[in-house]
Amino acid sequence: MGETSKDKIVSLKVPKINCWDFVQCGKGFMEEKAAENGRCPASNDISADGSNGGKNGGRICWAIAGTFCEKELKGMYAKKIISCRSCSFFKTVNREEGIYFHLTPPKNP
Repeated sequence: MGETSKDKIVSLKVPKINCWDFVQCGKGFMEEKAAENGRCPASNDISADGSNGGKNGGRICWAIAGTFCEKELKGMYAKKIISCRSCSFFKTVNREEGIYFHLTPPKNP
C-alpha cells in the first residue's frame, strides 16, 4: 500500500534569529556596517555560542555587558536585565525556547 501525506510526519526546523538580525542594528556577526560602526559584544562573545540556539551571544544578548539596545549602549547584566525583560527580542527567544530558555549562558564543564 502506498504512503499518503497523512502517513508522513513533517518536521519544520525554523532558523533561530540572532538579536542583530532581529533589531537590524548592523553590528552583528559578519555584517558590512559592523566594519564602520563596530561589532556588538554579543556577536563577538564566542563563550556564549549555542546559548538558546544562537550564534555567539546572538540569542542571549541580555546577559552580555556592553550590548547596544534601542540604539543605546547598555551596561552590565544586573543593571540592564529589567529593561531587557520587556524587549520584544527577549520575549521572542523566551517563547521559542520554552522550558529550554537560558537567562544566562550555561556553564561549560
